[in-house]
Amino acid sequence: MLFWILVAALTAALAVILLYPLLRGAKAADNIRAGETAVYRDQLRELDRDLDGGLITPEEADYARAEIGRRLIAVSADEQAQTLKPARHHRFTEAFVLLLLPVLGLCLYLTTGRPDLPSQPLEARLENPGNDVAVLITKAERHLAEKPDDGKGWDVLAPIYFRTMRINDAQVAYRHAIRLLGPSPVRLDGLAETLIAVSDGVVTEEARQVLEQSLTLEPDNPRARFYIALSMEQARRPDEARQAFEALAKQSPADAPWLPLVNQHIAMNGGAPAGPDVNPGAGAAAPGNPTQQDVTAAETMNAGDRQQMIRGMVESLDAKLSADPNNFEGWMRLVRSYAVLNDKDRAAGALKRGLAAFPPPGEQGRQLLALARELGIAPEGATQ
Repeated sequence: MLFWILVAALTAALAVILLYPLLRGAKAADNIRAGETAVYRDQLRELDRDLDGGLITPEEADYARAEIGRRLIAVSADEQAQTLKPARHHRFTEAFVLLLLPVLGLCLYLTTGRPDLPSQPLEARLENPGNDVAVLITKAERHLAEKPDDGKGWDVLAPIYFRTMRINDAQVAYRHAIRLLGPSPVRLDGLAETLIAVSDGVVTEEARQVLEQSLTLEPDNPRARFYIALSMEQARRPDEARQAFEALAKQSPADAPWLPLVNQHIAMNGGAPAGPDVNPGAGAAAPGNPTQQDVTAAETMNAGDRQQMIRGMVESLDAKLSADPNNFEGWMRLVRSYAVLNDKDRAAGALKRGLAAFPPPGEQGRQLLALARELGIAPEGATQ
């Protein structure tokens, strides 16, 4: 009850604040007209004094008196017109402020707000942020402000910054994580992607060096190999780029979500894309694979947008499997895709759901577990 009383009081106060300039403006206009009338009457009296003192001739006095009288009549006529039209100014605006604005605001609040929830200060929300990304970021930033040498904190915050398009912040976070925890393929790839995003999709020399360092730690890293091949394409070295993309296509699983994009680059550099005979699972009919329109659209994107698009396709496959879990190849593809995107938590969640649909005693369940061991994912969600 107290909440609604406060809402009513604030609404009334706001209405008064908005109406005051309108009402004050009408009174100010009346005061201006009254002042003009007084000025003209003073001019007539001054004119009579000048005539009596011999400062002007009678002809000049008559001419000036006629001009002042004309102006005085005009002001008087304006006052009479305002009298005949009482208080019609701003009526619609006043009605809107008094009635429509509060009603619209109340309807909007009831539609999008949650008046049933108790008030919760920022500290309480920070203790239990739930799925609120903004609160999660604020909590992590506060923690790192107090403990800037917490490498794990920077490691967690960097990809969140990247997903929320705070590219410069993500770059700083990745550099801190690498400095404090040491280089790893995930951190190096993340740093390289921020450098590429800052340069509008161009693989710079610094980004290439970071990617090459990542490949020394994980030679079969598909993300690093893709961007290095892309750097060759951007440097107008089509033969080297085609060979690099073809090597990546041969290394990739048949159901890899990035394979259609790799095939597109192979074709752009004069090669023959890997077709169904080479990668049978990469056909357009495979659930969750990109369409040709998706591949074409990806070519015009920068690195950050392309990464978001790939994530969107993987999440689309996730949604399809949630609706129809009896798709073993789909679960294999989903677990592998999340692992390649370095989202081990979601990969572990997908593994758990896949094992629920295909229990380990069966052959398909054992294949899921074998894939998890290959990718370094434990069924409980911890990495091995």
